[in-house]
Parts: sequence; C-alpha cells; structure tokens
Amino acid sequence: MSLIATTEDGVRVLTLNRPEVRNAFDDALIAALTAAYAAAIADPAVWAILLKAEGKSFCAGGDLNWMRRMGAYTHAENLQDAEKLAALMRTIDLCPKPTLARVHASAFAGATGLIAASDIVVAVPEAEFAVTEVRIGLIPAVISPYLVRAMGARQARRYFLTAERFSAATAQALGLVHEVVPADALDAAIARHLSALKAASPAALAATKDLIRAVDRPLDDAVVADTARRIADIRASADGKEGVSAFLEKRKAQWGKGETA
Repeated sequence: MSLIATTEDGVRVLTLNRPEVRNAFDDALIAALTAAYAAAIADPAVWAILLKAEGKSFCAGGDLNWMRRMGAYTHAENLQDAEKLAALMRTIDLCPKPTLARVHASAFAGATGLIAASDIVVAVPEAEFAVTEVRIGLIPAVISPYLVRAMGARQARRYFLTAERFSAATAQALGLVHEVVPADALDAAIARHLSALKAASPAALAATKDLIRAVDRPLDDAVVADTARRIADIRASADGKEGVSAFLEKRKAQWGKGETA
C-alpha cells in the first residue's frame, strides 16, 4: 500500500509508504493523497492531519516510471495530469484543519510543495531539500505558489534556478521549515505542536487559517490553472522531453535542440 492512513486521538496520520522508490509520487499516489486529505477534512472526528513517511527518504519527488509515461503524453494529457497535482496542493493549502509534516529525511522537487502547503513543518538536521525541476528541463510550476509564499520571491530566484540542495537549517532560515530537531526528538516535537493545537477551538483554528489566506491574498482558480498550463507546456517542449529523457537515460542533456511541441 503506497499510502497508509490511520487515526490516533483524532489526528489523521498519512504515511507515504513507497520506501523502495524513496516515496516518490506518481499519479496513483497523488490521487490517494488527495482522497485521503479530503476524507480527513470531511471526518468530524479528525481535528488535525499529519503527513509522514517510511524509509530512508521523506519523498524524492516524481516517480521515474511516471516521468517515463509523461514523455508520451499529449499536451492535453499533460495538462490533465498537472491539474491533479495542483488539486492536491490546493486541498492541503485550503484544509480548514491544522496540517503538519514530519520530515525525517530528505525531500526534493514536488515534495517541497507538500511541505510548503502544510501549516507546521518539523525536520531533522540531516534532511536536505532541493527544487530540482530545471535540471531536467522542467519548472516547479504547480508547487511554485506555495514555495514562493513560504520562502519569498528573492530566495525562490536562487533555489529554483540553481536547483542546489540546501540543509534543514537553511530551510528553516528560509521559512520552509519551522523547527529542526534531532531524530530522537522528532516525535516529541510533533506531539508538542499537536498538544498546542488541541487546546484551541477547532472553529477558531479554521477561521484563523481562513483569515491568514484572506490577508495574504490567497491563490485563485486562475493562478492554479496557470501553473498547471505552464508545466504542461514545458513537459511537451523540446527541452522538457530532452531533459527527462537524459535524466532517465543517465546522460548529459543537450539543450536547445528541436522545436517546442
């Protein structure tokens, strides 16, 4: 099972469970996550949602087999696929209940979007982060609104363009991660945040989240649709196809060859 959903004292715990591929996500896991968050939102017995993972990585980003399939997608299929990931990110972002992420290891590419869309993020010092899309000829379109909001446009300019890895300490300084604690203190830190949240009114928490979105000029349908269109465009472009092919074939990409599809 690629996603395990359990409930502990009213907290819906969603565990990424694809350790054999470093919890990389594909269309099936995206659908499962979206449905799981939606179910938790609808369940009156659930007051908070925790995202965690099994194995040596939190999430490595996109699954290689999923990326291979993308290479044969039409523009329309790419757009439909991208819209599903966009829907997942927005479901997390608009969740009226507190959302937490327990980052026990590294998180790359789309995984940084899952983290940025969450309310509270706790990571271990060893965790590394990177927004790697440009290295394979793509752009972090769908996750960009959440990352730019978390990191700020100035920092996004650097980390989106260089695709460099950065530490948990840097992620905290950037605003992507709220707290960095040793691995043996990770669960205690999560429990501390949950305890604070449980002491508050659920209605007030939901209203506060809505307030923050209101004063922070929330995303609208046009922005979400635009990000999906942008990634679909570049996936179907010559550099997008070349970058993904080179990555999968473990060779150096040859940029700028051919015309945009």
